[in-house]
Amino acid sequence: MKADAGRAGRMEPQPYRVERYMKETYDIFTIGLKPSQEATHEPASGGDQRHFSPGQFNMLYVFGMGEVPISICGDPSGAGLLTHTTRAVGNITKAMSALRVGDMIGVRGPFGAHWPMERTKGKDVVLVAGGIGFAPLRPVILAMLAARENFRSLVLLYGTRSPRDILFRDDLKKWKAQPGMEVHITVDKGIGSWRGSVGAVTRLIPQIPLEPANTIAMICGPEIMMHFTVDALRQRGVSAADIYVSMERNMKCAVGFCGHCQFGPHFICKDGPVFPYDRLASIFRKPEI
Repeated sequence: MKADAGRAGRMEPQPYRVERYMKETYDIFTIGLKPSQEATHEPASGGDQRHFSPGQFNMLYVFGMGEVPISICGDPSGAGLLTHTTRAVGNITKAMSALRVGDMIGVRGPFGAHWPMERTKGKDVVLVAGGIGFAPLRPVILAMLAARENFRSLVLLYGTRSPRDILFRDDLKKWKAQPGMEVHITVDKGIGSWRGSVGAVTRLIPQIPLEPANTIAMICGPEIMMHFTVDALRQRGVSAADIYVSMERNMKCAVGFCGHCQFGPHFICKDGPVFPYDRLASIFRKPEI
């Protein structure tokens, strides 16, 4: 019965209440959700989606509009709210951006493969994020800092369009002060009072201390950025099997049924979105396959 309930929870949208809404930038927002039964004292019917593995995603359903896949960017331990950060770019995400505290939304999930947290023990970990690709990597940082003894060092390289597009500013400030963690930020355009690095995030890779044989790298961002990041890491000697990428193209149903996200022999929603790069190397830059 428990297995059946878990399956139902993933296939049927469960009602969640918006408990927190935060405008991150002019077009990106974060919503924090809580199961509606916690407010109404109704029995849970489909499990609690706040327990997930870093890198997984949920399908968020805006009632009367439809649903869209959004990576989970909160605490994977299940503590606190179920958190998603996304950009308002289409009808559904624009409708989602209009939600406010107290509004309801449907959630089904979590779905997909996750970042290789089990492989980070005793390793140096390099995270490379481009734009909103920072969001799926945030749970990795939260999980690793909660178990600091399990890894050697953690380096975050984060590139975005301009200073006004920087996400999770409070987190970045806090993480910079964490022992054993480095945070490097670069922007495409150094407008305003920006005095930091300017240029593509790949330009930071030659500058960081790296022991290639003991490094796990995780990358999320635009595919062209991930391609050049992989090249830069490979030039530093990191093995293709130790580089992981998150592919988030064309996902619609989350269960490999509709076929929209087929990528060679893989369905991104089911086999991914996280893949070891060596599984995709031969087809990685092909737009349609």
